[in-house]
Amino acid sequence: MDPIVIVGGDAAGMSAASKFKREHPERDVIVFEKGEYVSYAACGMPYYIKGAVEEFDDLLQVSPEAFIEDRDIDLRLHHEVVGIDTGAHEVAVDGPGGSFTQSYDQLLIATGARAIEPPFDGMELDGVHTLHSLDSAKAVHDVMENQSPSAVAIVGGGYVGIEMAEAFDAHGVDVHLFEMLPHVLAPFGEMVAEHVEDHLRDEGIELHLETAVDGFAGDDGTLERVLVGDGAFDVDLALVGVGVAPNAELASDAGIELGETGAIAIDEFGRTSADDVFAAGDCAESRHVVTGAPDYVPLALTANRAGRAIGQTMAGDETPVGDIAGTAAVKAFDLEAARTGIIDESKAREAGFDPVSVTIEASSRAHYYPGAKPIHITMVGDRDSKRVLGAAMVGREGVAKRIDTVAAALHTDTTVGELEYFDLSYAPPFSPTWDPVLTTAKVLNGKLD
Repeated sequence: MDPIVIVGGDAAGMSAASKFKREHPERDVIVFEKGEYVSYAACGMPYYIKGAVEEFDDLLQVSPEAFIEDRDIDLRLHHEVVGIDTGAHEVAVDGPGGSFTQSYDQLLIATGARAIEPPFDGMELDGVHTLHSLDSAKAVHDVMENQSPSAVAIVGGGYVGIEMAEAFDAHGVDVHLFEMLPHVLAPFGEMVAEHVEDHLRDEGIELHLETAVDGFAGDDGTLERVLVGDGAFDVDLALVGVGVAPNAELASDAGIELGETGAIAIDEFGRTSADDVFAAGDCAESRHVVTGAPDYVPLALTANRAGRAIGQTMAGDETPVGDIAGTAAVKAFDLEAARTGIIDESKAREAGFDPVSVTIEASSRAHYYPGAKPIHITMVGDRDSKRVLGAAMVGREGVAKRIDTVAAALHTDTTVGELEYFDLSYAPPFSPTWDPVLTTAKVLNGKLD
């Protein structure tokens, strides 16, 4: 029997390989990875650059040797799959020893995503970076440690931009953050964004909102300025973090269907439009738990969970890859921001809902207990079904885990009234008697009636 073949050796790919191998240790599993690293903590890269993660190797979760020797997976680094023949059940591979074809019984495409590189002038200059690989993280880290820049520019106010503002600030440099939209962290909603923006300014970050970057300039191939409209800012390093795009070209070239998002379309078990071909991770779509429609929200848990499920399905036990709610959290200096579900009322209406929202301020602990901090929560419900649609929150403590309560409600079609009566834990050091999530649900439920 031909082997299981997996294209891509990060979260989804190695989770699938490991799961399948546990179920069928006698079967051959081949993983082709075009780079040098597998199974690494991409989300930890800003904290490595900051210095909170001291050693580069701490970002490597499982070594290639462990996959090969302990799990008996045929992992081949520096091997790039350049073509898929779904009819012949073969992949074309370029490796250190030349090009060859490899037949497969079942195939998983786990090619991930790549940092979007806008068509800015000067992207090729030394000193202009993106952040979507360990090599890029190491390059930025080495600049901060060895070249001592005095000013840096961040282009993009999403997850990477916010986390990198804190990372760069830890090195004592002037930080300019440019965002072409009116607010940073657009998926978190205006309320969260405004609190984060105020806090960033308090920490000394210079925000340039509604400001489009035109490009970069410098002499002798080295970055010296970021160009904005009629002006320019002197910087020694620029980080472009405007989002990611799915690496779906390999699938598309093979005639495999892509979804409207541009990522690979899959069914509930991760199957693509081609027989015996699956897709998972940042190259694939997922089904949104609130709308039931395909969506593209590339996050670590989604990739790990889908890869493991597909490994089990390949092994003969059909396992759904799971729906997503877009649940996410981000740290902005001393603030925690988190979101789940649908927060934007216009998007809720497009999905067929009649959204109603409330925003409240509550306390992270009992009001009399030392250290209590305010938490601001926006919650959205549907007037017709009374379902919880989503929430966003921001505060100095207790936010990143409280969002999980709302995420759980989304996955069970919980109504706002039902959420109001969740039996959540209480002790003065951790929460008021009525947890902020319960209080928000109570206020929203009154507005829905």
